[in-house]
Amino acid sequence: MFATRAFTRRLVLSAATGLTACSTGTTTTTRVPVSSAPPPSRNKPSAPAYSTTATAMMRDLAGGRVGTVTFTDTYAGLLIRGTVSELGLGAHAIHIHAVGRCEPPFTTAGPHFNPEGRQHGFKNPNGPHLGDIPNIDTPASGRLTFEFLLPYVTLRGKNAIMDGDGAAIIIHAAKDDYVTDPAGDSGARAACGVITLAR
Repeated sequence: MFATRAFTRRLVLSAATGLTACSTGTTTTTRVPVSSAPPPSRNKPSAPAYSTTATAMMRDLAGGRVGTVTFTDTYAGLLIRGTVSELGLGAHAIHIHAVGRCEPPFTTAGPHFNPEGRQHGFKNPNGPHLGDIPNIDTPASGRLTFEFLLPYVTLRGKNAIMDGDGAAIIIHAAKDDYVTDPAGDSGARAACGVITLAR
């Protein structure tokens, strides 16, 4: 399950240049094994002592529910699985944000989760943020199901997103260009979900 560094870099390049999706009926599923190529100094988080999970209900600017996302600490990193709909056709940026608040227009969620103080973008030589995730590509109708693994992020532990002010996940109106700091020229924040630990 653990890839060599060279293989990991190839997976990242694939994620940053265009996702491969499979369509069945009105549901499209996208799976991306990794989200960022680590600099040599990065270490994966240690294995969790127990499984930690969290959820986020995604709502649009009008307050309508447009999907759900789950988060699970694993031995390989933070596993993110989600289902969204009603976002409009095309590619959309998706990121983890540093504050667990989602009041429209969702600026209350703050900037991207970025404990290392890097710049945004998989193609940025000074990036990426730990909260950067590859684009999702939604169909004209029906639902999109996606799955990502963030190997250097946890809910609880090293590089934990569930700190004192929590965290949120945001989907943008446009795609991420993977290079422009601070958010990839991805347009308005279209949907937001507060990440809440399971009880």
